[in-house]
Amino acid sequence: MTKSLFDSVTVGKLDLPNRLAMSPMTRSRSYDGLASDLMVEYYAQRASAGLIITEGIQPSVVGQGSINTPGLHSDEQVESWRKVTDAVHERGGRIFAQLWHSGRVAHPSLYPDGRLPVAPSAVPSGGQMVGHAGEQLDHPTPRALTLEEIAETIADFASAARNTMAAGFDGIELHAANGYLIHQFLSDNVNLRDDEYGEPARFALDVAQAVAEAIGPERTGIRLSPGNPYNGIEESDPAGLYTALLRALRPDLAYVHLLEIGDRSLTEQLRAAWPGTLVLNPHTGRSPVAGMFASAEEAEAALPVADVVALGGLWLANPDLPARIRARGPYNEPDPQTFYGGDHHGYTDYPTLAG
Repeated sequence: MTKSLFDSVTVGKLDLPNRLAMSPMTRSRSYDGLASDLMVEYYAQRASAGLIITEGIQPSVVGQGSINTPGLHSDEQVESWRKVTDAVHERGGRIFAQLWHSGRVAHPSLYPDGRLPVAPSAVPSGGQMVGHAGEQLDHPTPRALTLEEIAETIADFASAARNTMAAGFDGIELHAANGYLIHQFLSDNVNLRDDEYGEPARFALDVAQAVAEAIGPERTGIRLSPGNPYNGIEESDPAGLYTALLRALRPDLAYVHLLEIGDRSLTEQLRAAWPGTLVLNPHTGRSPVAGMFASAEEAEAALPVADVVALGGLWLANPDLPARIRARGPYNEPDPQTFYGGDHHGYTDYPTLAG
């Protein structure tokens, strides 16, 4: 039987009314580390998604890697996110929080004590970030995590996951993609360790296990981006690496979320290795952020391999996306000038079909 984007589907213990997920997208509108009233409106507008996955949320102070991004490691942050989840649930939606530790993709100016960012090994990304004054800041050479600090970082993820439950989220997604900390452990060129965490999948598996134990595997998802070179990552054998990882992950996790980088055959191979629910952010282009701009047609074409399809830019500009896909458009075009930072312009002011 042919699947439709508008079929219901069960993810973990959630019954989704459709197979359209909203992909995590950093929007940089948290100016004090909290979820703002503007963010409440933004997510509530998109509650018709089968599942909303939030922007990346740092699980600790040192997990932050960009300006104006929110956290989930304080009571005040938990309370601010409760307003978001309440608003989404009041409109009949479901929402997972993406937990995002940036690792080496960061800068001392983000931290009150000016510490260095951390990574598996002391290897710089070669990239930059935007500072608070709009300046470009080079990512410094990070400090390699000690074994004790790795244990503390895993505990931070578990603590933040418990905070997501206190904030009313339906679950969490671990960000193990796009060159951030968990992905750094998976890489050939950043993980140069000679201890047990030199085994590429070990950190990802330990974080996933700790979070699953903290909140339940049915509330725990993980995002991966096989073959993605974003943020200076190198992987010599993505097929072998991720096949082994998927076979080692506990199969009762809510889902695995793959960001596809132009290779459907790799996606099909990894689908065969994963017995659980697969969320796919599809794209056949080679851009590291290609999935941000996947089309409705690409979403439909992904259904033979995916259980749920995650889209980015279309959700950003079309808060009523399921209605627009049913109507075959028209679609609002996203404004790149308003992607990161700013006010409601290009954030909560995109029109709906209903006006």
